[in-house]
Amino acid sequence: MQPLEDSLKFQTWKNSIESNGIELHGYEELQTVRKPKGDVLFSLLKIKANAPEGNPVLPIVMLRGAFVTILTALIDQETGEEFHLLVRQRRVANGALFYEHPAGMCDGFADPYEIALIEVEEETGLKISRDQLNLLVPEPIYSSPGLLDEGGWFFSCRLPMPRTEIDALHLASNGQPGEGEFIHTYVAQPHEVPSLVRNASGLLLHFLYQQYLRKGH
Repeated sequence: MQPLEDSLKFQTWKNSIESNGIELHGYEELQTVRKPKGDVLFSLLKIKANAPEGNPVLPIVMLRGAFVTILTALIDQETGEEFHLLVRQRRVANGALFYEHPAGMCDGFADPYEIALIEVEEETGLKISRDQLNLLVPEPIYSSPGLLDEGGWFFSCRLPMPRTEIDALHLASNGQPGEGEFIHTYVAQPHEVPSLVRNASGLLLHFLYQQYLRKGH
């Protein structure tokens, strides 16, 4: 079983807060959830720490780690028409079917590019290369910094392909059932995405991509 202190999640978080001047005096591991092989998945900590200004910081921290999310744009080779490839699956937030961009946690990976390539292939069946990924933000964007260490790396990729291949991806089955992923890919027109996607990181990714296009990329 992996000790919490040896996990990439803990080390990344500790290095990050200390680099920003936080003095960590101690912590209590309230609860840790591990993967079947013993690697740390999530951990809830009670900490004793002070900010550089001298005041104590909030004592509860949920370590979840970094994530990546990738807007996958499919470009019709003949017409130039653009489609966005979403993944559809049920989520425990409310039990509904969610439409999302391919995404995943950076468990065990320090390089977000590496996990982005893996997630696109696992969730959509598409193999892409590192040079096809565009990083849309220079550093992670944090989802709930008052409690979570979770920060997101936002990518896009634009993939020219025949229309027949684009159509074949609509409602195709993908994912990793052994990890609880029962996914169908969903081909949407860009203007449909804001009404389909109901998670904050997905809507932010859509916005960041529109900014990226407006800059002439």
